[in-house]
Amino acid sequence: MVVATSMVTKQGQISIPAEVRKRLGIHPGQTQIVWDVDVRGQVVVKAKQATIEDLHKIVGKSKVHLTLDELQKARSECWSERAAQVSGIKR
Repeated sequence: MVVATSMVTKQGQISIPAEVRKRLGIHPGQTQIVWDVDVRGQVVVKAKQATIEDLHKIVGKSKVHLTLDELQKARSECWSERAAQVSGIKR
């Protein structure tokens, strides 16, 4: 199924049609496009998914270092608080 077409300029540039930008969640100045070739040799174009490295570039590395036990305890407390909020139980 053809969604849209684009013309390639002499400089090798293309415009991504609005319908495609919408479907891929592409935002000007925020989204990188990934060009990949699948096992059948077909080109696959998709919006790049953010990685943990991308997040670190945006907000910086955490200055808080927790042990695994501390992390599990915090996670358990968080889920208990959420469960209480959903069920209306006050602690």
